Amino acid sequence: MKRFALKSNGSLYPWRFRLVIGLLGLCCAAVVWRIAELHVLDEGFLRSQGDKRSVRHVPIPAHRGQITDRNGEPLAVSTPVLTIWANPSQLIDQQAHWPELASALGTDLATFSERLKANADKEFIYLRRRMTPASGEAVMALKVHGVYSIEEYRRFYPAGEVAAHLVGFTNVDEQGQEGLELAYDQWLQGVPGKRQVLQDRRGRLIKDVQVVSNARPGNDLRLSIDLRLQYLAHRQLREGMQEFGAKAGSVVMLDVHTGEVLAMVNQPSYNPNNRANLQPSMMRNRAMIDVFEPGSTMKPISMTAALATGRWKPSDQVNVYPGTLRIGRYTIRDVSRAPGGVLDLAGILLKSSNVGMSKVALDIGGEAVHDAMAAVGLGEYTGVGFPGESVGKLPTYRTWRSAETAALSYGYGLSVTAVQLAQAYAILANDGRKVPMSLLRVDGLPDTQQVLPEDATRMVQEMLQNVIEAEGGTHRARVPGYHVSGKSGTARKASTSSKGYQEDSYRSLFAGFGPSSDPRIAIAVVIDEPSNGGYYGGLVAAPVFGGLMSNALRLLNVAPDNLASLEQPALPSPPALATTGEPR
Repeated sequence: MKRFALKSNGSLYPWRFRLVIGLLGLCCAAVVWRIAELHVLDEGFLRSQGDKRSVRHVPIPAHRGQITDRNGEPLAVSTPVLTIWANPSQLIDQQAHWPELASALGTDLATFSERLKANADKEFIYLRRRMTPASGEAVMALKVHGVYSIEEYRRFYPAGEVAAHLVGFTNVDEQGQEGLELAYDQWLQGVPGKRQVLQDRRGRLIKDVQVVSNARPGNDLRLSIDLRLQYLAHRQLREGMQEFGAKAGSVVMLDVHTGEVLAMVNQPSYNPNNRANLQPSMMRNRAMIDVFEPGSTMKPISMTAALATGRWKPSDQVNVYPGTLRIGRYTIRDVSRAPGGVLDLAGILLKSSNVGMSKVALDIGGEAVHDAMAAVGLGEYTGVGFPGESVGKLPTYRTWRSAETAALSYGYGLSVTAVQLAQAYAILANDGRKVPMSLLRVDGLPDTQQVLPEDATRMVQEMLQNVIEAEGGTHRARVPGYHVSGKSGTARKASTSSKGYQEDSYRSLFAGFGPSSDPRIAIAVVIDEPSNGGYYGGLVAAPVFGGLMSNALRLLNVAPDNLASLEQPALPSPPALATTGEPR
């Protein structure tokens, strides 16, 4: 039998040994190459992949800029809150904690369970947004797996309904929705920051690494309004509306010299901090949006146009007998009959004679009246930048017919807003100089533009003072200790369903300024559909003007210019002291 002899190295099959050694060498080389590749060539890629699974960027909330009045009183501020959110895929297994969690969130267990089960396949839902820090921390103190919190800010309005129409409000994400919050949204918005953190696969925070970018708060906004005057106007308007059962109303107060809006209020109003039962009609800033025919409050503008032509002077007289004027198929009527049937220009304003004003306007022409009204800003935007501001309507014709000229002269056939009406009277008070209106505080005196002749406006100022102070004048607008000037108006409301006007539906108006010797503020009052006790502007709107003007002038420390009206009967002499020298 043949036998296999072993070689001196002991290998029966030497090629197999070499193969195994070669394979082992290749494996070692492959491992070494892979290690080098991972640690040298692909190090950046692998690190980024790891970071994507553990490094997160958490936003740092930035609060919205503050809105204040001209004196720094807050009108809108952002307060820190907690928003509670959950990962339903994690929370769905924590049913034992649902009752206490629902209770802490302020919701019933059935609603909470139903919502959570409906979103069981999701990884994010809000449980409750913008909770107070104390309430939010109470929820987080339960330490329920799958429940997390986010730091946010919530808008708060300290003045409530008093400044709601002007300031407006934001939505749940602090984005401006109405008023100046909307107009200056980009200016007020902050820029969120970002910080880098490490989280595990369950989303739990392991390490706060660094702040990537700091949060930048929004810019503050200082308004022109004086919150003290805003409260006064709000109270005065509300009381006036309650007394006469009015449907709605507006008040606008302007600084004659700077064009700043010192107060702007509307009724009905709403509380921007609680908008659960908010009606759309309550949100409307009527002073800026609602338009109406201004009625007799336009007569001073028409009178200025007549005096500016040089064809008329204050002593000129007009025969208004018998209190009616027929123009084509239209009949113009006076409410008050003039004694003797003759009025001078001041008497036309005092008696609010439509016939007298029409005759003056027909003499100077409709274009002259139109130009004067356009000069004081009627039919154009005020330039304050308020969202949704109405421009009104100031008609113009190639050929002015008599009926159109007459109607325009006593405030019909055009439409204005309460803000435009206040601006027109501010120009009259400022000797015919127009100042740009502003809802923001103005430092220093702005540039002015002479839009009406100074001598004509000063004559009208005296006539408007006479309207309030003369016998038979609008005594309800008087202000003790001050001379004030103004004009009432009563306008029928146009029908929305047919041509013509509504029956027994009126707007009561009053516009004026004070003190007459050196006008400081101009006020326009509009009261919509008074239904109890009368509807004439001199009866309904004039007391609101007088009460607000009285309080405003004293609050602004304006020196009285009519001390004679404050004279009181002399007080009796004090009793003589006892002869003993002891006080009685």
